[in-house]
Amino acid sequence: MSDQKKNNNENSEDQKKGSPSKGSNGKKFPTNPKFNFNFYWIYGIIIVLLIVTQMFSWGSAEHETTYDVFERTMLIPKDVDKIEVTNDVAHIYIKREKLSEEKYKAVNTKGFGKSENPGPHYFLNTGPAELFAKKVEEAQKDFLPAEKVGLNYKQDTRSYWDVVLNWVLPIAFFAIIWILIMRRMGGGGGGSQIFNIGKSKAQLFDKDLVVKVTFNDVAGLEEAKVEVMEIVDFLKNPKKYTSLGGKIPRGALLVGPPGTGKTLLAKAMAGEAQVPFFSLSGSDFVEMFVGVGASRVRDLFRQAKEKAPCIIFIDEIDAIGRARGKSPSFSANDERESTLNQLLTEMDGFGSNSGVIIVAATNRADILDRALLRPGRFDRQIYVELPDLNGRKEIFEVHLKPLKISDTLDLDFLARQTPGFSGADIANVCNEAALIAARRNKTSIEKQDFLDAIDRIIGGLEKKNKIISPQEKEVIAYHEAGHAAVSWLLEHAHPLVKVTIVPRGNSLGAAWYLPEERSITTTEQLMDEICAALGGRVAEEIAFGKISTGALSDLEKITKQAYAMTTIYGLNDKIGNVSFYDSSGQQEYTFGKPYSEKTAQTIDEEVKKLIDSAYARTKDLLLKNKDKLVILAKHLLEKEVLFKEDLEKIFGKRQWADRHEVLMKPVIVNGEDKKVSPETKSPETEIPTVHAPPGTEPGLA
Repeated sequence: MSDQKKNNNENSEDQKKGSPSKGSNGKKFPTNPKFNFNFYWIYGIIIVLLIVTQMFSWGSAEHETTYDVFERTMLIPKDVDKIEVTNDVAHIYIKREKLSEEKYKAVNTKGFGKSENPGPHYFLNTGPAELFAKKVEEAQKDFLPAEKVGLNYKQDTRSYWDVVLNWVLPIAFFAIIWILIMRRMGGGGGGSQIFNIGKSKAQLFDKDLVVKVTFNDVAGLEEAKVEVMEIVDFLKNPKKYTSLGGKIPRGALLVGPPGTGKTLLAKAMAGEAQVPFFSLSGSDFVEMFVGVGASRVRDLFRQAKEKAPCIIFIDEIDAIGRARGKSPSFSANDERESTLNQLLTEMDGFGSNSGVIIVAATNRADILDRALLRPGRFDRQIYVELPDLNGRKEIFEVHLKPLKISDTLDLDFLARQTPGFSGADIANVCNEAALIAARRNKTSIEKQDFLDAIDRIIGGLEKKNKIISPQEKEVIAYHEAGHAAVSWLLEHAHPLVKVTIVPRGNSLGAAWYLPEERSITTTEQLMDEICAALGGRVAEEIAFGKISTGALSDLEKITKQAYAMTTIYGLNDKIGNVSFYDSSGQQEYTFGKPYSEKTAQTIDEEVKKLIDSAYARTKDLLLKNKDKLVILAKHLLEKEVLFKEDLEKIFGKRQWADRHEVLMKPVIVNGEDKKVSPETKSPETEIPTVHAPPGTEPGLA
């Protein structure tokens, strides 16, 4: 018992001193003394220092005295050096050699040091100036003239500016420093923002801040709207679903190409839901300070739980949701990963988030972490695809409402002219058409304005004043004629709509074709497209016996397409039915190829063989139709722009039924082919033709 009491006494003494306390086993456990430090103490200390420096002079230190003491102890003993009178106050200076005497010890200091004080050393109230002067003169009547001390009268020059300089300016200086630093560190707002660095930056749309966008403003996304409206309906009428035992989805991920309306859908949700709606971007979580991202995630969900039921919308979630690396040396920064870990915990951890729905948007779903995509976090993946023909027509109807359009404008025609266009592209077309019509001083926007707007967006602005030599112009004409002829003569190539040799943007020539929107592509279709892309170079060789650098972007396209056919789509007989494409993005193919050197050599040989065979086929086709190729090139040189009807006069009607009539969009024959890009899971509609000048970057700027 005595030992136990002794230990208890030791623990209590240790705790009083702030040292570690002992447990029952004799080990010491650290005790953390509570000390709440307030950041504002620093500024309090600075203000006190300012006051001290103003109250205590660091230069002279005057002592008050009376006239009798002054006359008896200073003036008569001849210790006074000079007297300055200002506003009935006499300032007395003691001779330097007298300051060493004991009686002047109190005034012989400078600041807090021990150096000599230059004065003034004493001051006294003189009363009437004439009376004071007589007293001083009478006290010195027995002095020699050289020993007498005269009075120096000075005007007081002090004003309110002294107060401003001594007090207001220092305080204003520190106030400005405070505001600037705190705004910089807090991202805006007052000085208190430094304490809100870990707070969520989500914008809350509630009763006070209302979003006016509704589902009526969203067009061309019928399937996606159905799923999103169901989530909104659940928040409005939860009993309708819970009565059958259903549970509200935890989250929905909007996936689709840029410009298809993912963020617009989220805005419509905010406008229709009539519940609190938190909106922020994935990059809002990450800050220069470590741990801020995770802190903001916690604060966001804390606010959301307080306002449940509610919706949290995270735009561009791939900024924090990227798959975590396996190797520490190649993994992303720890700050982003800690933010992701906190988000995973908040979305489906031990805590309950009932009534909180997370909606996120991204166009890079393939790089998101698998843990983020699992059911329970994002139960639904809503695919927001490029609009089809009917969808484009609906989008045109929305964007044409505020415009003054011609009564003869056909929306079906505009929809057919823009296959593969996203909602953002169509909005840009409408705006560009309005600008073109205004430039032409029209009172309404007509069909030709929209066609010119589409041409300008796809191919760039016409440069009719660009200086091109006659020889170069002839080469460009044969190049474009080769593309047009091959695409007209092959079954699966996209037939021509329009071709021009007028420079546009960064290109010397452009051609508009009639693509077919399809979900899958066969080997024959891909080979015909490669032949059409090679038509320009083959036409140059046939016409001039030599080739130029004008086919740079053509070759770039067909090389990518040939490698994709061989290594991704499994369309090569020798390589076989294998694909080296990783759709999940988890494999480190950047640092090592997933095949041997022997296979790599075989791939290179097969790609070259494929392109060579396509080149030979194209050359044979154009040699058989050389006379028509020459006629087409000469017509192009003469008119500079040819249409589908001109090709029908030269080559006759196409042998095959025109399956593309419903969907028309310009195609870049020698631009980057999105169909075979490993970034996409299904072939896309092509984009317009661009022929870059030699020595320049191919494609559109």
